[in-house]
Amino acid sequence: MIRGFSLIAIGAFLALAATQTFAAGDPARGKTKIATCVACHGQDGNAVDPQYPRLAGQYADYLAQALHEYKDGRRDNAIMKGFAATLSDQDIDDVSAYFATMPTKLQGLEHHIQGE
Repeated sequence: MIRGFSLIAIGAFLALAATQTFAAGDPARGKTKIATCVACHGQDGNAVDPQYPRLAGQYADYLAQALHEYKDGRRDNAIMKGFAATLSDQDIDDVSAYFATMPTKLQGLEHHIQGE
């Protein structure tokens, strides 16, 4: 039983390591692929209009997951789904890496939560 567990653990580690390796995006390439994003999210990823999320400073893995979910329909937003449909996996990684490297203007949730 221990030997079987060890093989599973090694396999899981290798799969995780491979996923992280392939998930690495290039922020410089990402900057060249954000023309559509800036209309809502801003050139630096800090949207001014509160209806659009601020992308700057978010984890690249989170941004990539969200884009994949728009692309495959797990998240439902017609605008984002249409945009994400045009992106390759590498584009998603690059755009996510770009916004992750941008300085965020996010603050705490003061005055954004009902009841304060």
